[in-house]
Amino acid sequence: MTRPARIPFETTAHVRDHCLCLAAQGAARMLARRFDEALRPVGLTSGQFSLLMSLNRPRPPSMGAVADLLAMDRTTLTANLKPLQRRGLIDAVADPADRRGRLLSLTDAGHALLREALPAWRRTQKAVERTAAAASGVEPLRAGLRALTRD
Repeated sequence: MTRPARIPFETTAHVRDHCLCLAAQGAARMLARRFDEALRPVGLTSGQFSLLMSLNRPRPPSMGAVADLLAMDRTTLTANLKPLQRRGLIDAVADPADRRGRLLSLTDAGHALLREALPAWRRTQKAVERTAAAASGVEPLRAGLRALTRD
């Protein structure tokens, strides 16, 4: 029986050094850990903060609109909403225009917690932007990441 041809290590090194997906995954994990640590004192994860912030709108958004904004499927969104609902931070009500749909909004407690978390987010955001700007500039990075989410 013949063994399959092996990929040379040089190929592995090339992927390690050039793969945008690998770099984005590593950066996302690092950023999430950094923001998780900053938000821990107020009892939120970075994902929960983003979800709460996505609901801070003049009118309650639909689940579909929030899922689109956060680039997640509705099943994942539902799973992420449940702990926030149990904590009394968000409300989900039937959409009057389509009773099958749900509209999401922050409760008073959700607004208060988001307000409490914002200074930690701002400090961490500034620190991350300083690091990115020192490397290559934060605006090209932000533009590139946004372009990828619209592709």
